[in-house]
Amino acid sequence: MKTTVTEVKHPLPLPPGNFGLPLIGETISFLRDPDFTDKRYQRYGSIFKTHLFGSPTVIMIGADANRFLLTNENQYFSISWPDSTRTLLGPASLAVQTGGTHQKRRKLLSQAFQPRALAGYVGKMEEITQAYLHKWEDMGQLTWYPELRKYTFDVACKLLIGTDAAADSHFAELFEEWCGGLFTIPVRLPWTKFGRALRCRQQLLLKIEEIILQRQQQPDSSEDALGLLLQARDEEGNSLSLPELKDQVLLLLFAGHETLTSAIASLCLLLAQNPAVLAQARAEQQQLALEEPLTMAHLQQMHYLDQVLKEVLRVIPPVGGGFRQVIQSCEFNGWRIPQGWSVLYQIGKTHQDTSIYTEVQEFNPQRFAPEQAEDKAKPFSYVPFGGGVRECLGKEFAKLEMKLFAALLIRGYNWEPLAEQNLDLVMVPTPKPRDGFKVSFRSLKTEEKVYSAI
Repeated sequence: MKTTVTEVKHPLPLPPGNFGLPLIGETISFLRDPDFTDKRYQRYGSIFKTHLFGSPTVIMIGADANRFLLTNENQYFSISWPDSTRTLLGPASLAVQTGGTHQKRRKLLSQAFQPRALAGYVGKMEEITQAYLHKWEDMGQLTWYPELRKYTFDVACKLLIGTDAAADSHFAELFEEWCGGLFTIPVRLPWTKFGRALRCRQQLLLKIEEIILQRQQQPDSSEDALGLLLQARDEEGNSLSLPELKDQVLLLLFAGHETLTSAIASLCLLLAQNPAVLAQARAEQQQLALEEPLTMAHLQQMHYLDQVLKEVLRVIPPVGGGFRQVIQSCEFNGWRIPQGWSVLYQIGKTHQDTSIYTEVQEFNPQRFAPEQAEDKAKPFSYVPFGGGVRECLGKEFAKLEMKLFAALLIRGYNWEPLAEQNLDLVMVPTPKPRDGFKVSFRSLKTEEKVYSAI
């Protein structure tokens, strides 16, 4: 299909679709119905209009649409978030900044995710991971999703801002309530999800400010992202102001927690449902026979595990898509996209494109093996971290944490989903099993002892 990109000089039709109810449009269906996009895709095709979060919106699906959107940032499109998300992330957050300001700040923040910084995180990350694995082994049976949230929040707090989340349960509770309001209708009343989240934001910022001021009195440290950000300077020699630091820290905690929890839970669920893949991943770990603490060099040897993680992010991407604001009217494949509207590109549906991926419903890591490399067939056909100038800044941190967690889990433990639970995914704000993913959890050593005693 030929994709045309031109400024609109003559009236063209709007994409097909339905705006839904006055004012709220189809927002409630979008938030509650996991098949919202699929139903409309079946009816209207790969581009359609709707009305979400107070704005007329075009939803676009496929690699061509992703390329069009993600390579025309600041020309036709600008980053856009629902009002609730933008307000709760804060005005100084990198997520809401645009143009030159975004590029400058991104360059500054990227210093916390350079290869040298990531290599420095490995030891502490392994220590935290082992502690949680031992804890779950002692529990024997658990509801895993909330435990995984505690784990990723602990990692994010220690490696991003140098604090101990496990020792401050109030901080974690505030953070959870703040997260709960990010994708809601922004009604500023104290009893609404949004109203409660706004109150939590203020309390979180006070705690973060306290942490920053303490760190500014201490010697420079490069052990966590905050230490690196406090030392970071832009090309003019300017550092981040306190209000900026506070919003960026809140964003880092969100990015290093919410989406990662979803991705790791999906990994655990898909491996439990695909024992042959788990067996092959375990065989790779046994073949490597690593006894000493893990290093980046060790992780780089785990080629099959790389494929597994890529397939997890294809099948259940933790972010379903991304919003953009139309800053200049344009057209895509003969449809008019008016200035002032929102556009939402779709990651999950792109990853199900049968013209790119074979047997899309199958969990098949082999599709990412060098000899197949299905994701390389077309640019922007595999976009779990977005793309273009706004590709996820922390993607290497996320991949590192997923891989280290997976390696230690696969090498040492078995887990089985318990019966009588609903494993269907709730999709908003990030995919998670409806009943929280209840499992029995045992170390392989314990199982070997049991079997040898029989």
